[in-house]
Amino acid sequence: MLEDPEVDAVYIPLVNALHREWSLRALAAGKHVLCEKPLGMNAAEAEELAGAARDAGLQLMEAFMYRFHPRARAFVESVRDPLYVHATFGFTMHDPSNYRMQASLGGGALLDVGCYAVNAARWILGEPVGVLATLTRDASRNDGVDTTVSALLRFAGGKTASVWVSFESPEDQGLFVVERERTQRLALPFSAWRDPDDPYQLMVESFADSVIENRAVAIPPEDSIANMRVLDRIRAAAEAI
Repeated sequence: MLEDPEVDAVYIPLVNALHREWSLRALAAGKHVLCEKPLGMNAAEAEELAGAARDAGLQLMEAFMYRFHPRARAFVESVRDPLYVHATFGFTMHDPSNYRMQASLGGGALLDVGCYAVNAARWILGEPVGVLATLTRDASRNDGVDTTVSALLRFAGGKTASVWVSFESPEDQGLFVVERERTQRLALPFSAWRDPDDPYQLMVESFADSVIENRAVAIPPEDSIANMRVLDRIRAAAEAI
């Protein structure tokens, strides 16, 4: 496929540990890349991919499909003077052989679902200036894959966000915002399986338009790098305890 001159762009849906390798291969082959979240295993990988795309003059975008859903966009755009954000994403991982439960494949709750919760908090509040975190590992495995992560993010002006993600809970997704004059809640912010609007289609159409029209993608690589930096800081903070 990468050798086919009729292919202009590719979508990388592989396990997290393969995002860097195959995104680099696609960029080297002259293809624009839409890469599944997270863009890399860490911020260094995200920076490498962004540099490769920039040097090749190609588009690179992280596939955070939820940000293209009209309901999510309308919710974030309606927020006024936020003080606190709480973002959750949890479910029960029943299959221990699933790639999400294998550290070597880039598994773990932080990378799989934590990237969503952190991204939502940053979308509303900007970049954090402080991070506190704790995580739980699967005691039945020797690879130390993380199964539950809780973090407190501090932002300029005393604003805060709490993030909780897990493979050990009943299914739960939520986005709660405390504003100075009101509170708001968005249910199921990261999924829309039975919704008339398909965020995946909207994302692909947006990316395709960016390629065809040679304009900036909706989620620039710089934003993805910043998201990975926060995930790196959460892991570091949790491991320091």
